[in-house]
Amino acid sequence: MSSDPWGRVDETGTVYVRTADGEQVVGSWQAGSPEEALAYFERKYEGLVVEIGLLEKRVKTTDLSAKDAQVAIDHLREQVEAHHAVGDLDALRARLDKLVETVDKRREERKAQRAKQSDEARHAKEALVVEAEELAQSDQWRAAGERLRALVDTWKGLPRLDRKSDDELWHRFSHARSAFSKRRKGHFAQLDAQREEARRTKERLVGEAEALSGSTDWGPTAARYRELMAEWKAAGRAQREHEDDLWNRFRGAQDVFFAARSSVFAERDAEQSENLKLKEELAEEAEKLLPISDLKSARAAFRSVNERWEAIGHVPRDARPKVEGRMHAVERAIQEAEEAEWRRTNPEARARAEGLTGQLQAAVDKLRAQIEQARAQGNNAKADKLERELEGRQALLDQALKGLHEFGG
Repeated sequence: MSSDPWGRVDETGTVYVRTADGEQVVGSWQAGSPEEALAYFERKYEGLVVEIGLLEKRVKTTDLSAKDAQVAIDHLREQVEAHHAVGDLDALRARLDKLVETVDKRREERKAQRAKQSDEARHAKEALVVEAEELAQSDQWRAAGERLRALVDTWKGLPRLDRKSDDELWHRFSHARSAFSKRRKGHFAQLDAQREEARRTKERLVGEAEALSGSTDWGPTAARYRELMAEWKAAGRAQREHEDDLWNRFRGAQDVFFAARSSVFAERDAEQSENLKLKEELAEEAEKLLPISDLKSARAAFRSVNERWEAIGHVPRDARPKVEGRMHAVERAIQEAEEAEWRRTNPEARARAEGLTGQLQAAVDKLRAQIEQARAQGNNAKADKLERELEGRQALLDQALKGLHEFGG
């Protein structure tokens, strides 16, 4: 019979291990000496020690899940409880019990951490919903639209909550975005409707102006033209593609009438010459409004000039296009400033401007790289040709950047 502090082999070759509960049969050994039997089962014990040590290290230093750790602990405990090893099995049980406590503690810590993260994500999403619902009522179409897009990106970066809570919050968030989009579309649809109404009104005014152009009833017809002009101004702007054509027809019809009247009232040339001098002074006064820095004050000042202009009367026919052209240039500048202000609220126009600017910038950057490469290769002719092309692209880019800057306010 052979033995050590933790086990022994009896005369029949049966191997025992000593535990706190008494001796337990390890197995039977017939293949060699009792010392070899003990050495064999002691090596199995050392193997368990190594496995438990590795698992303790994994639990301590890695993000091994509590579930996987518990499976590994149960597997090792089965091996310990099978008593197929010789050594201090009670010590191994104690290490496994301690490891279970560590895993349980880790599980609770992770559970608390997940609860904290979920709570933080809930508060963050609730804050996004509240802001989105406030933005849904905004009339700052461009700024609010950009902010809502940023909120969507923030939302996507947050963890999901439980399905019910997440779906409820997303429904509110999505509803707010939809409400804003609907209001914005309605706003621009209303602007389009107003421009269409202005176009129909001006079509009618043009029709009446053209019908009156052959009249020889000088006084009443001239008075009616003034009324038509007042109605024209009150109608507002039509779509840009129609406005200039309608204006040219309207002014053309008046020109025909007033030209005929001027030929009849040739004796008033002196008076009209004086009118010309006064209108040139008014045109000069109007031109001082350029460039426009304050649209509201410029519009009011031009209205004052224009009212005095209308009160002056006619000028010699051959001088009229030039002096009226000067006034119309100022009026057109004011109209373009109004158009620019409208465009600043139009996100679709801004998107197109940004796309064009990006394409031009990429083309400029590419040309510069090609020029540097050509210079480096000594191909100055090619470089000079590319530089001429670069000048043209740069000019287009500068113009596009200037237009894009208008959107910034």
